This record gives sequence, structure tokens and C-alpha cells, in this order.
Amino acid sequence: MDSTVSREIFESAYETGTPPWVIGEPQPAVVELERSGGIRGAVLHPGCGTGEHTIHLARLGYDVLGLDITASGVELARANAAGQGVDARFEVADALALDGPPRFDTVVDSALFHVFGRDDQVRYTAALHRACRPGATAHVLALSDVGPAVGPQVSELEIRDAFAAGWRLEEIRTSRYLGCAPEEQAAELGVAPGQRVECAAWLARATRL
Repeated sequence: MDSTVSREIFESAYETGTPPWVIGEPQPAVVELERSGGIRGAVLHPGCGTGEHTIHLARLGYDVLGLDITASGVELARANAAGQGVDARFEVADALALDGPPRFDTVVDSALFHVFGRDDQVRYTAALHRACRPGATAHVLALSDVGPAVGPQVSELEIRDAFAAGWRLEEIRTSRYLGCAPEEQAAELGVAPGQRVECAAWLARATRL
């Protein structure tokens, strides 16, 4: 992707309706990551949005922090957590400007990486590097460029390039991402507006050096 999606677009999406990335539950790919033992220690969930993944992991007992650049998203996340009786932590923060000391052992990125342009993708992985301890694992679920999707899409090469410095990319495999079809994309996706749809995604795993 050439340019980063603006903060204003996300603020507007949270304030005016239900964004296509909000499905009211964690992504199945993230649920399976936890079930298979891919999450450990202190967990960072950047781009937490309305908080489904942070809430899911906090409910399971993980030390997890959800970050989002939008105040409206964090407000919704806190309300969601309170409504479910889960003590989950959220902060408003820019994922491109994270700083030390390094304290996280796992990163769970669900649909954040793909909103960045190429230059910001590199800034993002550098920020994660600063925030993570050596040996930490970053998991990235991003919409793939192989077919129509509910948001920005990235190539496998973009992921490889972004994790080229300070990280060892262990794996990139195909996965699926659930979203709700925006009205302007519903016909292309073959569903009615607002209907849930599965989109092709990448699931990448990298180790912080």
C-alpha cells in the first residue's frame, strides 16, 4: 500500500456507525493462535479498535494492553470490556511512536499492519522492536492482495520487507479474516451490505532479535 489510512477515517468510522472490521468477537485466527500456544507473557495488542482481542485475552488471564490511535475506539473498547465484566486495559497511543523500555513478549496485530503505507510499515516494525523484549513474537494478521477484501490489502513482499531489520521472519501463511461488507464493496464481495464475509489474509510470525 502506498499511503497510510488517516486517523480521521477511523475516528469517523467509530463515531458514525459500525466499521467493517468490527464483528463483535475476536478473529478466529487469533483465537486459534492462543489455543495453539502462540501467545505468552506480556501482550501488546496495537490497533485494538473496539477491544475484542484485548478483552478475549484478558478474560483468559493474560497481561494484555490494547492500544489505539483513536480516542473514540478506546472509549468503545472500555465500554465493551465493562459490559462484559472483564478488567481489560486500553490506552490511546500511536503504534508508530512506541518507545521503551522494552516490556512485551507477544504482539497480536489483527488488521493494523495493512493500514500503513510502505514507509510506515517499516516505522511500525521498528516501533514494535523498541517495545518488545529480545525473543518476543509478533503475530500479524493482514488482508492479502490475492482477492477482494473489506479494507486495505498488502502483499507478502511488503511483510517481508517490513520485518527485514531487527526481526527474524519465521513464517507467512495464508489465513482468513472476517469482516462486514461495506455498502460500496458488497457487490464485489458477492454479499449484501453489512453481511459478514471471509477475506483472504496473511498470518505472519516474527521473532524480535
